Amino acid sequence: MLGIPPDRVPQLSPAALAYLGDAVYELFVRTKFLLPPKRSHVYHQQVVAQVRAEAQSSHLQFLWSHLTAAELDTIRRGRNAASGRPRRLDPEVYQQATSFETLIGYLYITNPPRLWELLALLHLDPTPTP
Repeated sequence: MLGIPPDRVPQLSPAALAYLGDAVYELFVRTKFLLPPKRSHVYHQQVVAQVRAEAQSSHLQFLWSHLTAAELDTIRRGRNAASGRPRRLDPEVYQQATSFETLIGYLYITNPPRLWELLALLHLDPTPTP
């Protein structure tokens, strides 16, 4: 348990779960790209390519068929909470990225083994895109 009792998790807003999920996912990606060793700017480029909304949206689409009904409900809550998107993004992409982050945050609190199981399914491309 991470300091949040299970009975209090439903009180967390999707935005709060997405906030947490964003940090957890970025840490996961940073860890994945640590080896082989490289310069800091290369780490940064690789990580940014994976944590961009477009990549998160793609990851969510890939994971869709692996998700449980409760996880799909969490995604729905995250999608409905998405607002204030950056101008460069399509609203659908932003909603999916926020839904992905909400799911990550939710699973980090409620079921870390399931989170790591889903994250292990992702294919992270170490080649940064411009």
